[in-house]
Amino acid sequence: MRKILIAFCLSALPLAAFAQHASPVGTWTTIDDSTHKPKSTVEIYTTTNGSLAAKVVEVLQSDKGPHPVCDACSGERKDKPVEGMVIMWNVRKDGDTWDGGKILDPNNGKTYSVKLTPSADGSKMEVRGFLGFSLLGRSQTWIRKH
Repeated sequence: MRKILIAFCLSALPLAAFAQHASPVGTWTTIDDSTHKPKSTVEIYTTTNGSLAAKVVEVLQSDKGPHPVCDACSGERKDKPVEGMVIMWNVRKDGDTWDGGKILDPNNGKTYSVKLTPSADGSKMEVRGFLGFSLLGRSQTWIRKH
């Protein structure tokens, strides 16, 4: 019995190591928090200053048609295509989460603070956008594309 327990513990070590290093970098399918349907494909990447950013690769579902523009945005994003748009920036690792950055909701043009929490196996991630406190916001589940 003792040998089985030791073997089990040793086999779990690689999983524990992976869980500690699950990174948001990669391609994700965003899931709408209201409809629970796939909404877009987003690529998260490391920037030259070491922070993470994300851009929309493809819009899968939109009330504004197949190639929506950010008509609710202001500044340089105003009326620009959502596909190709950087919607998240300046996110940095903080323990088991990534935060400190901002995320843009192209539907309403508003920018929120963001917190990313990948699942232990890295296949899903909770993306929380909020104003002020993390409790005052909304979350989406993003699913990693393989």
